[in-house]
Amino acid sequence: MSDNPDMKTTAGKIENLGNLLAQAAAPMGEDVAAATREAGRLTARDRVLRLVDEGSFVETDALARHRSKDFGREHDRPATDGVVTGYGTISGQKVCVFSQDVTVFDGTVGEVYGDKLTKLYDLALKTGVPVVGIYESAGPRVQEGIVTLAMYSRIMARMTAASGLIPQVAVVVGDNEGMAAFPPVLADVVVISQDGALHQATPKVVEQVFGDADATVDKLGDAAVHATESGTAHLVADSDAHAIDVAREVLEYFPANNRAEAARTAVAPMAGSIADNISDADRALDSIIPDEDQAAYDMADVIRGVVDEGSFYELSAEYAPNLITGFARVEGRVVGVVANQPMVQAGALDTRAAEKGARFIRTCDAFNTPIVEFVDSPGFIPSPEEERAGLLRRGAKLAYAFAEASVGTLTVITRKAIGPAYVMMGSKDLGADLVYAWPTADIAVAQASVAAEAIYGEPTDEQVSDYADKHMGPYLAAERGLADAVIEPSATRGHLIEGLRLLERKITPANVKKHGNLPL
Repeated sequence: MSDNPDMKTTAGKIENLGNLLAQAAAPMGEDVAAATREAGRLTARDRVLRLVDEGSFVETDALARHRSKDFGREHDRPATDGVVTGYGTISGQKVCVFSQDVTVFDGTVGEVYGDKLTKLYDLALKTGVPVVGIYESAGPRVQEGIVTLAMYSRIMARMTAASGLIPQVAVVVGDNEGMAAFPPVLADVVVISQDGALHQATPKVVEQVFGDADATVDKLGDAAVHATESGTAHLVADSDAHAIDVAREVLEYFPANNRAEAARTAVAPMAGSIADNISDADRALDSIIPDEDQAAYDMADVIRGVVDEGSFYELSAEYAPNLITGFARVEGRVVGVVANQPMVQAGALDTRAAEKGARFIRTCDAFNTPIVEFVDSPGFIPSPEEERAGLLRRGAKLAYAFAEASVGTLTVITRKAIGPAYVMMGSKDLGADLVYAWPTADIAVAQASVAAEAIYGEPTDEQVSDYADKHMGPYLAAERGLADAVIEPSATRGHLIEGLRLLERKITPANVKKHGNLPL
């Protein structure tokens, strides 16, 4: 291509278009793009092309440029205005995608940039496809003034409108500070790379206000902070390339929108009775619960022993590890899994676990994903710290989310379902469609020693033992219909398959109201 095509001819005009699109492909020049790659990172465009299926990306607004004239900026107008937008496919499913370009004005959001993102969201909402956002931005473009904050308002309004209608995945691959750190949190799933960070305050401001000279980006909001302390990140990746790959993986468990179902994998369906389909692998579950009441076991082994082989995909593994959340497949069908983890705090619930579980349940319910709960918990952690941290308000979110869910819900009680844990973890009267209890289950209002003390004051060992024999176990719950069946652990997969088949037909009429008042 020539630098000066003949604009009086059709060929020249087409050549000029090629020149302009080439500029948009590397708005700051090929040298800058090459330097980014040499540093071991992908460019904003590289990230998009890695995310979508090969050859599927269709760019929108590639030739957009800002129109600001203040501070001499009319002479610095790179194409794309700092964000690559468009649509393509991931594993054949249509998606809209944007990728912030930190090499253009530090990835800051200006008026045209904001227009590009709101247009993309409008397109995704009209067509009912997921949005994947790749984030690396220094925040509002100060040179363009207050309009940049208006753009953030519009972007967050669009993300709110999209919530529960189309899946949103945020991929955080660089530093995002100030206003730029808020939009990713509105996504259904947040993936953060080791180079990524989200923080409202900057280290400089923290030092000025609080005199803390040790404040750093890492301390304010790196991957470790959001994976283990704040709970903002659901998945952590080693690099920006890995984060893109993780986003592709997690989208496999989502449908296109709230009126669709996630794609099923091809598996041989169970044929015949549940008993006829129990395998040697299933029978391993019959010995997974220790004979010693206080001994721990790994609930993840139970989950993997029940779901399709290799299908369990855990989210938020490092945050509130006493509660397991993640996606899996049962007979090729996507399900959401919520489970107590006896290996951590004996499976006891706390404020973090309750919020983690509630958020995940609502995500599943929004996108037609049945929920399977595995229960082994003695209740909530009894501590002054937990009470002051808002245990009642935050704990109630777990019950609210489950009771509100309209998708199919199945509960498997493996061992303890005591007191509030019984209620919160998918109890029959909270809304569970089907409740199964293993013979090892203890379903009771309180631990035997606590209940006996409430009854007898100072109970003898014999009274405690007598209470446990008569009032613990799964059979009183089964007599009262609080458990639909007491099943052998090895039959769990078969019961879940049959239950999920039935619940495909579940219809729950919606109440006429604007929305409930979740105790946020």
